[in-house]
Amino acid sequence: MKRLTIKTLVAVAAMAAFGVASAQDIKERTLKFATQNPKGHPIVMGMEKFAEIVTAKSGGKIKVNMFPGGVLGGDAPNVSALQGGTLEMVSMNSGILASQVKEFAIFDFPFLFANGREADAVVDGPFGKKMHDRLQEKGIVGLTYWELGFRNMTNSKRPLNTVADFAGLKIRVIPNPINLDWVRVLDANPTPMAFPEVYGALESKAIDGHENPFSVILSNKINEVQRYLTITNHVYNPQSVIISKKFWDTLTGDEKKLLGDAAVEAGKYQRQVARDAAGTALDGLKKAGMQVNELPAAEMDKLRDKMRPVIAKYAVSVGQEVVQEIQSELAKARSK
Repeated sequence: MKRLTIKTLVAVAAMAAFGVASAQDIKERTLKFATQNPKGHPIVMGMEKFAEIVTAKSGGKIKVNMFPGGVLGGDAPNVSALQGGTLEMVSMNSGILASQVKEFAIFDFPFLFANGREADAVVDGPFGKKMHDRLQEKGIVGLTYWELGFRNMTNSKRPLNTVADFAGLKIRVIPNPINLDWVRVLDANPTPMAFPEVYGALESKAIDGHENPFSVILSNKINEVQRYLTITNHVYNPQSVIISKKFWDTLTGDEKKLLGDAAVEAGKYQRQVARDAAGTALDGLKKAGMQVNELPAAEMDKLRDKMRPVIAKYAVSVGQEVVQEIQSELAKARSK
């Protein structure tokens, strides 16, 4: 009878402790996990936690190599690589996936969520699962949702104290039609651009401003090339943690469960880190010299009113059934 090595015994013990059936159910694998966010960002911290959990639960058999900071290209090339099976995992704004499944545009609707609790209830519930299930026919498997957070405006021209102050600004947006339209209704000029290009475009004044959560602004040193920050919280971004279906279909049942459970477990940590980091990042931006202001309540009402025709337009293209489903889930969350 063949003797088991100490390494094998340790791996078997580790997998048994985490509920994995047997050593034969977990194979030696290495997967690449990419994001646009830089090292130190809460998304990357979530990736690091995911890698740590996967290593522990697989007894070291499954290794996760991380590629932060857009080093493997922008979101569109990452999606193509995922579908082709040359990249195993990606974390990206859920709304970006509207390029694959049009219903995902709903995650870019302005003022959809009032707070993180509402967002959690929707994406962790049946609505979020149904949305991720739509990706399978596009060669993508959705594992779970993490958090990027609420987006706010920066620019190098002037403080935005009224809705009228947005007029004429050239603003970078995520390359989705809804983002182009909500910028246009503010009489500003939308410029779709992959995120790795944004810093250089802001620095060269090719664009005047952009919008992102505080943690993204700070971790990417946007404060070096932008003076003004206006707190608008106009869009909340859930992050889809997705995996190549080509890769997924090669996994055993136990491997799929391990990776899926690890993504959810890491997500709980990641969301808390993201929420803790939001206040810290805002303080950091102020200390770095950004001039920060909030729109008065009356101007925020005007901003919401400006967005209503855009929301109505995309409610038609997304589908009234999808809109009704998310509104129902939001109503349940708000009643608790």
